[in-house]
Order: sequence, then C-alpha cells, then structure tokens
Amino acid sequence: MPDHQPPPHLSSPRAAERPYRICFVCTGNICRSPMAEYVLRALVSARGLDHLVEVDSAGTGEWHIGERADRRAVAALNRRGYDATTHRARQFEPSWFAERDLVIALDRGHLRSLRSWAPTDTARDRVQLLRSFDPVTEPDALGSDLDVADPYYDGTPAFTEVLTQIEAACAGLLDWVQEELRQGASSAASRPATLHSDSAAG
Repeated sequence: MPDHQPPPHLSSPRAAERPYRICFVCTGNICRSPMAEYVLRALVSARGLDHLVEVDSAGTGEWHIGERADRRAVAALNRRGYDATTHRARQFEPSWFAERDLVIALDRGHLRSLRSWAPTDTARDRVQLLRSFDPVTEPDALGSDLDVADPYYDGTPAFTEVLTQIEAACAGLLDWVQEELRQGASSAASRPATLHSDSAAG
C-alpha cells in the first residue's frame, strides 16, 4: 500500500463495546507524537466523540520514558489552546497492536520500525503516516513530503510549523475515523438478529 494512501475501511463491523483506539508514535514521545495526541484529543472532544474514540501516544525508543513533553512543544500547543502539561513519555510495545485500531507514525522511519514489529498483515496495514490523512496531500506526493519533520534540534518556528501540519492532518484523520465508525455501525445494524435457544426448554 503506498504511503500516501490511508488504509481501506474495515470490511467487517468492529466490536461496538469498546472505543476506537489510536496511538501516535514518534521517536522519543516528547515532541511530535504528544503534539498529535493532544490535537486529536481536542478535535474528538469538539465533535462530541469522547465516548467513541480514545487517543494516546508513544515513542519507538526508551530514551525519554517518564519525562514531560519538550517545553517547546508544550508552549506551541499552549499558544493554540491545547494543554499537554500532564504528558509523560512512553515507549511503544508490540503487544499494543492487539489493542489499537490505528498506529500513526510521524515519519517514514517510524513507519518502517512499527511495520517491522507488527505481528500480522492486518496489524501492519493499520500502521500509517499521519500526513497521509491530510486532505491537501497530493496523490503522487513523495515520501519525504509525508514526513512530519523532527523539530527537536530547531527553534520555536519549527515547532509552530510542525503543529500546523499536525492540525491539518489530524482533522483529515478524524474525518476518516468517523467514516469508519459509520460504516461499522451500518454493518452492525444490517446484520440479522441471532436467535438464542434455551437448552433447558422442553
């Protein structure tokens, strides 16, 4: 599947008893992925979807486990009304694939790592680049155009630019998720009711 295309929607209905779970992943979970997490959380709340969608984030590496988000990331988010002060960095665990419906990579390096950890083809297909969901991304976009560049070694303008990219892509991502939820609800509603027999009945 090309990196610029989001995954196909599910062909079978999802279990309705749990929320749709999304995990953003970058390198250390202190800059890009927490920014994406808190942006999408705000969008989910704004659309009244808190009971349907859960969002978290992690890093591919262990360097920053337990640390707060980078102060420049927190400041960039704060300037646009997001609060990431409670964030603590974590490392992504391959066992999480069983609990996540989408694992969203911030750049192609994360994409390759995560797909190599995926235990099944289905899990692998659920690892996608964040900017593949940006509605303004061209169908023939180069892989490098889909990366959210690491702002860690740059200054405030880089964090601001990254946040702008993340906001645009997260809006498209949530549109995609809402369509997936609608399709799942429609499929579930169209299934015939299952008749249960009582084995004790005469």
